[in-house]
Amino acid sequence: MTHTHVSAVEDDEPELLRDQFRQLLRYRTVIGAGVGIGLLGGVWFGLSNADTYVATSQVVLRAPVNDPFNPSISQDKTLNMGSERQTALSSSVAEQAARKLGWTGTIGKLQKDLQVTNPPQSQVLQFTYTADTPQAAADRANAVTRAYLELREKQWTDVRATMLEGQQKQLDEVAKKHDQKTKELDRMPDGAARDAEYGVKTNLLNRINELDARISQLKSLDMSPGTVIRTASAPGYSDGPGLPMSLGLGALVGVALGLLAAWVRLVFDPSPRSAGDVARAVRAPVLGTLPRGATDVLLADDHTDARVAEEYRSVAFRLAYDQRFADRRRLLVVAPRGDNDAAVAVASHLAASFAETGKDVLLIEADLRTPTLAGRLRAHAASAPRWSTPTDVKGSEESGWPSRRQLTVDAGESGSFRLVPGERVRNVARALTAPRVSRLISEADSPNSTVVVLAPPVLNYADALALVDRVDGVLIVCDPRSVHRADLQRIRELIAGAGGTVLGAVVHTRGRRSGAQRSTGRRGAGDRGRRTAQGPADTEEFAAEPEQIILGDGSDTVALRQLRAQDPRPGDIHAGDR
Repeated sequence: MTHTHVSAVEDDEPELLRDQFRQLLRYRTVIGAGVGIGLLGGVWFGLSNADTYVATSQVVLRAPVNDPFNPSISQDKTLNMGSERQTALSSSVAEQAARKLGWTGTIGKLQKDLQVTNPPQSQVLQFTYTADTPQAAADRANAVTRAYLELREKQWTDVRATMLEGQQKQLDEVAKKHDQKTKELDRMPDGAARDAEYGVKTNLLNRINELDARISQLKSLDMSPGTVIRTASAPGYSDGPGLPMSLGLGALVGVALGLLAAWVRLVFDPSPRSAGDVARAVRAPVLGTLPRGATDVLLADDHTDARVAEEYRSVAFRLAYDQRFADRRRLLVVAPRGDNDAAVAVASHLAASFAETGKDVLLIEADLRTPTLAGRLRAHAASAPRWSTPTDVKGSEESGWPSRRQLTVDAGESGSFRLVPGERVRNVARALTAPRVSRLISEADSPNSTVVVLAPPVLNYADALALVDRVDGVLIVCDPRSVHRADLQRIRELIAGAGGTVLGAVVHTRGRRSGAQRSTGRRGAGDRGRRTAQGPADTEEFAAEPEQIILGDGSDTVALRQLRAQDPRPGDIHAGDR
């Protein structure tokens, strides 16, 4: 059992973050599923990479130059490393490597496990090959490296051969012209014309010398495209991280995935997941968090766990020290929607707790649609038999609910309190707004008196709103798992619009026996419970006496009953008829 008192004021950011983290931990199933998925992924990754081996070779590229020691020649400007990398990954290299390896598969499958990278600011190509066995990885990496170097050498050689062929063709043409010019000069006499032709011959000779120099330069080029600086060798271990590390990484990824899924679930969850959410929705403190099963019975003495009674006492004391309640001592207990069992239990326990402090407590059951409180409490007539109570003759207005007759509820060691049981009436709204209801609630104005009013769920009927302006202080009883934050905000707006004030909320958890009790605990209602579920046809039913009144003081008799115009039709069976 936890005592939760959450302030409605805005919390600081660290407190909100801690509260949100605590709310995330409520989704243990989602987080556990994320961890499980991460572990399964880690197992799959570890097993799939258990037989994976990687071999690496490296090549330093160079361009063909006449003088490799000439500092004015910049290799990084001569070579385009991006183009070289694409060449290394080309199908031409893969086809040549496949011929060297005797590869029987497709070229695409051979290329699939090959990676070629270029370290920044370098003329180095790194060939990385992944295979199922160490030796296969090394052989394929070396084969691809040799195939690339051979392809590049062939490309450079082909370029040089093309250039040599062009230079040699030009040289042959110029040499032919030079020979013709030499023969012409031999036949010409001396003179200015011969001198001019001799100048042309000299130019042709210079051109021949230039072409000879170029051809010699091309023939002297070193056509090696690069040097292997690292030969791939068979790796001694697999490339995978191993099963233990894969499991660890999978667990970390699973935790992150689970927390993300839990956060998404929290964001889109309309239900309040903590007392802080309830307090922020109603803008009032949570006065108590009831343990599981605390609302199964109506009086604390019926509980085997004494902590339940202490929790209800703590809620009563918090209300007593609230100045808004202490001024008028009027409390309206309501539930959001659905059944009203939890609100009934909280109202009866609070009445007993106030009675234990010496207060003169009056519990009013303002549920005029399905009144059951008198039959579920240890209630008996307060003084004289009800048949001896004179009927007020001032008019029919004084003959309905609430009647002058009140019951006394024995709360065990807590003492006793008075009960005004609810009765089914023709017009609920007229009965709740009658002047005598106001006079009955005004009993709290007497010294040492406290009035607790129990109303139907706010979002089911507007009965509670008809009482808000006379009771002022409202206590909301809710199960966070079965109510939405929007419902709580709507209730607060309705109560504030009706002139009331939300004093706080009581959070409970539905017990395991609550479902069975709702199905069997009202069997004494007989036809009345069935008529209530029939809908609009109930408007012709008359008010009925409580189903069961525990008699113990001899003030009631079985033979004599006072009949009123609102009594049930003949055939209805009630406790007073048996």
